[in-house]
Amino acid sequence: MIPRETIARWQSAAPFWATILLIPVIWLGGAVGGWTVLLPPLITWYLFSAIDAATGLNLENADPETPAEDLLWYRMLTTAWVPLQFFTLFGLIFYVTHSDHLSVLEKIVLFFGMGVVTGTVGINYSHELMHQKDRFERALGDLLLAMVLYSHFRSEHLLVHHSYVGTPRDAVTARYNEGFHRFYPRVLRQVWLSAFHAEKLRLARKDLRWTDRRNPFWRYWALQAAMIALAAGLGGWAGLGLFLLQAGVAIWQLELVNYVEHYGLTRKYLGEGKYEQVLPRHSWNAAHRATNWLLINLQRHSDHHYKPDRRFPLLQNYTEADAPQLPYGYPIMTMAAMIPPLWRRVMNPRVRAWRKSHYPEITDWAPYSKAMNPMPRGSI
Repeated sequence: MIPRETIARWQSAAPFWATILLIPVIWLGGAVGGWTVLLPPLITWYLFSAIDAATGLNLENADPETPAEDLLWYRMLTTAWVPLQFFTLFGLIFYVTHSDHLSVLEKIVLFFGMGVVTGTVGINYSHELMHQKDRFERALGDLLLAMVLYSHFRSEHLLVHHSYVGTPRDAVTARYNEGFHRFYPRVLRQVWLSAFHAEKLRLARKDLRWTDRRNPFWRYWALQAAMIALAAGLGGWAGLGLFLLQAGVAIWQLELVNYVEHYGLTRKYLGEGKYEQVLPRHSWNAAHRATNWLLINLQRHSDHHYKPDRRFPLLQNYTEADAPQLPYGYPIMTMAAMIPPLWRRVMNPRVRAWRKSHYPEITDWAPYSKAMNPMPRGSI
């Protein structure tokens, strides 16, 4: 176990800060154009995966009792990213719409790469921030989500996903044999409705209508409207189009990760609307070193669901005995998810082995595969 004194050193946090280098890379593409506009996705998807291959797995665990005051360098990273992303996104919109050295195609590819970054890094950092008790950190998470027009992710993730993962109530638990191209439109529709419904019921328990000012959707809508207005004000119709492009790419990146994280992993139905408790085995785990730097340990997802309030540097790695393991980090796995036959060839045997190992008593998996089991008792 890595002692708290080692975790607290800036040198231990430094590898996670490598993500900041994506900011000058994006600006390089905007300033130079040509092949440089391809660098953000190439670095995010391929370079970190190549470093994974060279550096292998990181199986060490930090002392989970390390106090928050010893995690300053890690907290600074997620906080600093918010203004960096904001000024990069909107500065780039202004810059490329007021200059003529980039072709239309170069601008499209550049903002595709911007979306890869706001999705891979920005939404991931918002996920870390929204789980914290500090109101300032949660507000920063809201800003990051508003920049990609996906603010309802906070409500859906905190109120629904963590409570009902691995059950039919959770839309983003990908079903066994469900290809991503079927999963994606289903999730886009269901998660917004689910998030709104969850907030409406939460207010109803206090005898309040959904129109009450305490409904966070008012804040979500206001922030998203402000982001849209700012993009249009800085770059006109072209600026708005580029903003929407990066938002769409970011959402796609998020839902690809959601697809990978729980594919085929379901909680056992106990009868009378009851399901077993969430365990590390209900999330795919990946200990790949470099992509965990990029994704601030999101790939240690088994521990995140087991201990949702644990900050990212303290997330624990699990062995095959306790959690199913992905063969590669998220970037490679999400690329495989875009090719359903390849995905099924890689992952379906792993799901079947997981079922046999943990639930040999279940002989009929059809209700689990089709999300046909009863809804959890008391689910919102």
